[in-house]
Amino acid sequence: MIHATAQIDPSARIADSVSIGAYSVIGADVVIGEGTTIGPHVVIEGPTTIGRDNRISQFASIGGPPQDKKFKGERTELVIGDRNLIREFVTINRGTGDGGGVTRIGNDNWLLAYVHVAHDCQIGNNVVFSNYSALAGHAEIGDWTILSGFSGVHQFCKVGAHAFIGMGCLVGSDVPPFVMMANETRGRPRGINSEGLKRRGFDTARIAAIKRAYRTLYMAGLPLAEAREQLLAQAEGSEDVRQMLDFLDRSERALAR
Repeated sequence: MIHATAQIDPSARIADSVSIGAYSVIGADVVIGEGTTIGPHVVIEGPTTIGRDNRISQFASIGGPPQDKKFKGERTELVIGDRNLIREFVTINRGTGDGGGVTRIGNDNWLLAYVHVAHDCQIGNNVVFSNYSALAGHAEIGDWTILSGFSGVHQFCKVGAHAFIGMGCLVGSDVPPFVMMANETRGRPRGINSEGLKRRGFDTARIAAIKRAYRTLYMAGLPLAEAREQLLAQAEGSEDVRQMLDFLDRSERALAR
C-alpha cells in the first residue's frame, strides 16, 4: 500500500489500510487514519492529523508552515477530518501561535485543484471549494458553503452556512448564512492603506498628506491632467506625494480611477 519510493518519517503514525503513492513525503508528527489514499508526489508536513477515508491527489502540499511573518517556528497544527477530497496542487497551512494554533477542516469537503487554505482557518462540513478559490488567514467557513472558481475570502472574514460565493467574487466582510454573493463591478480604488502605513512608521502628517493627494486624484472629480497639477503643488511639502507623481509619470497603462 506504500510505494517503495515514498519517504516516511519514523515518527509518522499511518494506519494499515492507508495507500501512499510514488515519491510522496510524509514528515514527522503526521497521523493518517484508516482508508485514506495519498497520490504520488504529495508532501504532508506535521504536526498534522488526517482522519479516515480521505483522498489526496498528486502534488498537494498539506501541513506546511503558515505564510505569516509573525510565525517564529512555534508548534502549531493542521487537523483534517474524514472523507475529504483534496485535489491537485491544493495547499493547506498549519496555524500560528497567536492565531489559535490550529487550522481545522471538517468532514466531507471538496477542495478542487489549486485551492489554498491559509493558517488558522476553520472550515465546517460539506463545503465545496472550486478551482483556484482561496482563503486568507483566520477565515471561517460554515457547513454546506460553496466557493466558486477564482473566489477569495479576506483574512478574519466569516462565511455562514449554506452561503454561495459566486465566481471571481472577493469577500471582504462577513457573509450571513444562506446569502449569495456575486461581483457587480470590477475592482476600484477604495482609499489608502493607512493602517499599513502606520505599521511602517508613517506619522500623522505624512498620512494626512497622502490622504489629501488621494482625494485630489480620486474624489475631486478632476480630469487627470488637472489633478496632476494640484498634486504638483502638494508635492512641494511631501516626498510621498512626489513619489505618487513619479508613478503617474512612469505609468504606461490606464490609471485605475
